[in-house]
Amino acid sequence: MLGKIEHLGIAVKDLDKANETYTKLLGRTPYKQEEVASEHVMTSFFMSGENKIELLAATHEDSAISKYIAKRGEGIHHVAFAVENIYEELERLKKEGFTILNAEPKKGADNKLIAFVHPKDSNGVLVELCQEITE
Repeated sequence: MLGKIEHLGIAVKDLDKANETYTKLLGRTPYKQEEVASEHVMTSFFMSGENKIELLAATHEDSAISKYIAKRGEGIHHVAFAVENIYEELERLKKEGFTILNAEPKKGADNKLIAFVHPKDSNGVLVELCQEITE
């Protein structure tokens, strides 16, 4: 089953400007910045209490983030949930009728295996599953 909200993903045009904005807003600097080359995205992570905020900026015009911003503008891109076993959770969700966007989980930012559920099946919200990589 889905666990706690792991993070909120926010699509941004300019990561440096967004980092400045969220540093002022949250009163702290990002704890990590990381490129996920396979997704053509640069990420920046902030803590807000026990919660995480992930800023995502495209590094290529063909990236999913670039396309998202062109269509919808900057803003909340996804809600990520922690899972203990991403493979079992993907199978459970498939059986429940959800459309899974990834044939297999892939390595994402912040040492996670990730997979996405299509927003058409979750009231317009892109849902990300995240499992900590322990190996």
